[in-house]
Amino acid sequence: MTGSREAHLVELVDPDGAAVGEVTVDEAHRAPGLLHRAFSVFLQDSSGRVLLQQRAAVKTRFPLRWANTCCGHPVPGEPLDVAAKRRLVEEIGVDGVELHEVGVYSYYAEDPATGRVEYEYDHVLVGRLDADAALLPDPDEVADVRWVSLDELRLAVSQEPRAYAPWLSGVAGRLHEHLHPDDTTERSGGR
Repeated sequence: MTGSREAHLVELVDPDGAAVGEVTVDEAHRAPGLLHRAFSVFLQDSSGRVLLQQRAAVKTRFPLRWANTCCGHPVPGEPLDVAAKRRLVEEIGVDGVELHEVGVYSYYAEDPATGRVEYEYDHVLVGRLDADAALLPDPDEVADVRWVSLDELRLAVSQEPRAYAPWLSGVAGRLHEHLHPDDTTERSGGR
């Protein structure tokens, strides 16, 4: 399943997020990378914890690293929420969650294990899910899942950064900024 996803199209963007073309997922992630539109979803429970996934071993970029609930790329012209809801079903088996955007995080990261790169204009989306909701993770996408507080997550990433996807700190920062707009002590880099 993961290999076939490499042939899907992604939307190339300029640094401000305006569409400028399209290429395959595979082409966008080959060094030196091409800036393209992506999304990162966080599902939160009623106590504010976020659902993390450990990326499957077969992933072509950052396998077995912990990341946000799900990630993906809309096909060119596809609404973000439609693409994100599709990936929630495909990756963790959750349907019917309403999502809203809380910010954008642009980043570049090289995967030393696979030689692939992430160069993404990443829309951060959040939705609510009961912590006891049934999850059906696809083993080709997800090795494990767990709920953590944002404070626990930030501490864990700072203590063991290589266990986490390189975008996780930035997208979690966007979520934190959305939840705590008056907190100027926790601003993260990127867009």
